[in-house]
Amino acid sequence: MRPTKRYTVTLSVLLSFAMLVTACGGSGGEGAADPDKVNERLALMNKEGMPIAKEKINMTTFAGKLYASADWGKLMLWQEYEKMSNIHVEWETVQFDSLKEKRNIKLAGGDYPELFFASALPKTDLIKYGSQGTFLKLNDLIDQYAPNFKQIMEQYPIVKKGMTMPDGSIYGLPTVFDPEFKSLFYGTPWMKQEWLDNLGLKAPTTLEELYTVLKAFKEKDPNKNGKQDEIPWGSEGVWIMMDFLRGAFGLNQNGIANKNVDLEPSTGKLRFVPTTDAYKDMMQYVAKLYKDGLLDKETFTMKDTDITSKASAGLYGFLDGVDPKAIYNQEGYVGMPVLTGPKGDRMLTNMGSPLGNLGMFVLTDKAKHPEAAMRWIDHFYGDEGAKMFFMGFEGITYKVNASGEYEYLDVIQKNPDGLNLDQAVSQYLTWPGGYYPGIVKQKFFKGAEGLPSSMENAEAAEPYAIKMEDVWPSFNFTPEEQEELTTIQTDIQTYIDEMRDKFASGAAGFDKWEAYVKQIDQMNIKRYLELYQAAYDRYKGEK
Repeated sequence: MRPTKRYTVTLSVLLSFAMLVTACGGSGGEGAADPDKVNERLALMNKEGMPIAKEKINMTTFAGKLYASADWGKLMLWQEYEKMSNIHVEWETVQFDSLKEKRNIKLAGGDYPELFFASALPKTDLIKYGSQGTFLKLNDLIDQYAPNFKQIMEQYPIVKKGMTMPDGSIYGLPTVFDPEFKSLFYGTPWMKQEWLDNLGLKAPTTLEELYTVLKAFKEKDPNKNGKQDEIPWGSEGVWIMMDFLRGAFGLNQNGIANKNVDLEPSTGKLRFVPTTDAYKDMMQYVAKLYKDGLLDKETFTMKDTDITSKASAGLYGFLDGVDPKAIYNQEGYVGMPVLTGPKGDRMLTNMGSPLGNLGMFVLTDKAKHPEAAMRWIDHFYGDEGAKMFFMGFEGITYKVNASGEYEYLDVIQKNPDGLNLDQAVSQYLTWPGGYYPGIVKQKFFKGAEGLPSSMENAEAAEPYAIKMEDVWPSFNFTPEEQEELTTIQTDIQTYIDEMRDKFASGAAGFDKWEAYVKQIDQMNIKRYLELYQAAYDRYKGEK
């Protein structure tokens, strides 16, 4: 925590800020351009240290949450932060499964709060409502009142470039994934080492070897129970497996934040990935796995409860996602190697950028104290705030062990009421569910990605991973471009997803591939690529 300093606002600073607000509309709220209103707000606030507000102020907030029973107004996190900051938050919360609907109703009807927190506002809404003035432009507020976030932008230029709209505006603060937290970026699917050992098999390093191992898992009783009940590969969707395989086919060498586009290696020009020959080759490989019974037959209809039931029973040889120990209570899985593809490609390209959803913290034009709100959220982009947000409170939810590492107490790790980690954490904190503004750092994040096994997986995969400086964030578009792109890509994406599953499941043979490519050509893919090219050119030109 930064040391508390008494801060006196000089007349020149106030007048300069008032003129800035008038010119940029950057402060928002009632009386935003009125120097007297600005002065009144700043006079109520300490610019540094805690408390943020000299006198208690209130903010109305809409937020998404994981558990319906959680009353955020009574959670220790927010009660303690109110004591520190002198800011009271009136929480209106909704579960994630109805978040989009409730959020859209509020925006459409004008019944929205001062700020949206953990509401996962999509970029299309940021562009739409930001350009209309409903969402505040945050640039100047960040510059003056968010030293932690400002430091992150300076340290990792991809963060600033990825969240800045084409007109230079920033309308929301994101989840930031610390690039030093390697297992958030590098990692492979998990394989059951005991099954490999029982059959005398080595970990696969090529696509051919993977096929051989999966076939042996299906046919040779690796669990030694005398039944053919093993399922070689489990996934909640074939697209998840395909994302891992992309690097073996030379696809997406700038990551998957813009999954449908990458650069053609021979020309350096932007191309549409789902119509390339390499994508077809990948689809044919996956289709062969499914046809030969090496993928779960329910892959294309899998629900979370289905895969949880099977994985918890130890039926899968390979699993996507995080270490099965963390979510299915299954020991003995290790990360599989990065695979070599048919043309010698051995790359891990299934990497997002350090920048998560941009719309995790958004101030609206109803914000009465935008400067204080920015200081309030900035705390969670620094170490002290991140520690409190993810670990809670020393002696209550966590301790510092002899090695100096943070670890949850038994009330979290071995909850006496039988709660799992997410449920136990949610009695005190709000991060379970994955929606939040703030920075995710290894020393404070104790979810599955922070397990030693996850770090070992990451270290093994890292030598084959694309360089972080080559990873693209999700591109940004002008309001006009976004409106046009949305119209085009909705139909294209629906068709791609439909045909992906048909090709992979065998419902469509590859004699239909040329017709598939032709159909996409007729869906205005030329204009789609032009819009992405414009966004890519802007991204390259930004400093």
